[in-house]
Amino acid sequence: MNTVAIIDYGASNLRSVCKALEHVAEGSQKIIVSDQAERILAADRVVFPGQGAIGQCMGSLVDKGLDAVLRECIINKPFLGICMGLQTLMRESDEDGGVSGLNIIPGKVVKFADAARDENGDVYKIPHMGWNNVSQTQAHPLWKGIADQERFYFVHSFYVEPELQADIAASTDYVVDFTSAVARDNLFAVQFHPEKSQRAGLQLLQNFLSW
Repeated sequence: MNTVAIIDYGASNLRSVCKALEHVAEGSQKIIVSDQAERILAADRVVFPGQGAIGQCMGSLVDKGLDAVLRECIINKPFLGICMGLQTLMRESDEDGGVSGLNIIPGKVVKFADAARDENGDVYKIPHMGWNNVSQTQAHPLWKGIADQERFYFVHSFYVEPELQADIAASTDYVVDFTSAVARDNLFAVQFHPEKSQRAGLQLLQNFLSW
């Protein structure tokens, strides 16, 4: 039986991601949550979810030796990043006074502008929290069965700015037209939370398990 490893670096939403994956796997794949390098490296697929601040996230990854593990997994097996699991892939982040990321995807993480206003003059609320449309910018197996402009659930104050257009798999309009998914080789990562996005989110997770 194939194994899917969820990276445990101390994030608070691991259980919801685990339950969602168990639901779509229907017993066909074993879902584990682990911070042990050998278990993660032995898994067939890897999911890196997370929420919170990138400084704490990267510090925990380095302390546990999981930064090197993640780099190896991203090269060798299907990898899904969720929220913080997307942002840490960038070279650097403006959050927490400036933090170096894994530097897998060229680009940086920046904060939404404060006090930005929409076309009606209303101030955008930060963090960006709630449902929003995702515009698919490239075809990908993880979009199978998911309509373009489908709505997914977001919770974030920072967003990624990849340097290469080829790495962008989707965008979303909030304050700016920001990148909400990236894809490269066997890596796919999203800013939204599929585990909180009902049917479309479960479809994306199911697509990952069969990718």
